[in-house]
Amino acid sequence: MYSLEISLRYSPFPFSIQKKDYEEVKRIYDEIKDFMNGNNQNSPLIELSCEKVQGKLITVLAKEVISVQIYEKSAVAGGSKRPGFSLDI
Repeated sequence: MYSLEISLRYSPFPFSIQKKDYEEVKRIYDEIKDFMNGNNQNSPLIELSCEKVQGKLITVLAKEVISVQIYEKSAVAGGSKRPGFSLDI
């Protein structure tokens, strides 16, 4: 299972959706990245759905997205890799 986590401007908490297929989550990631770059102005809204929680839908204003990341959920070490980035020196 892959999670796509999105942070919005002026919101202290990110939200996430989960997809089973990496290609699907990567397609959504690239679409959001295009919105962030200003390359895709077809719609001011991004609508997302979650495969883990059926019926979970969210629509966000594209220009309010400030970050997006993909991480993989796994059965090892308590159920998931820690999202975000780490500096291991």
